[in-house]
Amino acid sequence: MCSKIIVPVDLAHQDKLTKSLECAAELARHFDIPVVYAGVTGTAPGVTGHTPEEFTRHLAEFAARQGERAGITTTHHAIISHDPRVELDAKLVRAAEEIGADLIVMEGHVPNVLDHFLPSDGGIVAKLAKATVMVVRN
Repeated sequence: MCSKIIVPVDLAHQDKLTKSLECAAELARHFDIPVVYAGVTGTAPGVTGHTPEEFTRHLAEFAARQGERAGITTTHHAIISHDPRVELDAKLVRAAEEIGADLIVMEGHVPNVLDHFLPSDGGIVAKLAKATVMVVRN
């Protein structure tokens, strides 16, 4: 069914990713396929790293911990952006295509009134991606 899963992660909010991480891990075990954890960062210092290289190290450590915890094969894919908030969705879709992922598993949120004015990241990724997108509500 699937050959590779990509999971967008925000290292600053790891505690809010539990459902999508568990879902991706379960699918990876079931289909015996790898999971790629993708993170988008800017070039300016931030809470997840002072440099893109430091961010990439943190993402690699996160992927390794997830692999050990869930008993799955994992890798990471760091995405550097000049404006992560604006470019996030397009960069994630491009990353999925570049690494050959045919399933994107991402954390969603319970819809609220703002969704009528501002589209969700999951909705935009689902609209743009060629891969199947699974949005897991928290």
